[in-house]
Amino acid sequence: MNPEAIEHLMKQGRDGYPARLAAGQARLKAGDYEQAAEHFRQALAFDDSQSLAWQGLGETCRALDDDEGARAAWQRGIEVAAKNGDKQAEKVMTVWLKRLARELK
Repeated sequence: MNPEAIEHLMKQGRDGYPARLAAGQARLKAGDYEQAAEHFRQALAFDDSQSLAWQGLGETCRALDDDEGARAAWQRGIEVAAKNGDKQAEKVMTVWLKRLARELK
């Protein structure tokens, strides 16, 4: 989806976790990493019990060469995913976390 369209809806009062998550994902896909990170952080301010925002924040931090931010986001995301029973998100973030650890050796 077009990130500008989502952001326009947020300015019209339709701000919340789903809108911020969608805007973060759209900005990440478009390569607008700084804005994506801000949207994911805002999504987590609305609801930090959702693993998708943690996963997206980790991806964005990684794209910004913020390895520690990525590690922290994915570790928290793994905890949240395990608590929610979201096995797929847990597996994905675990793989990314292991890959990051190998790259930083």
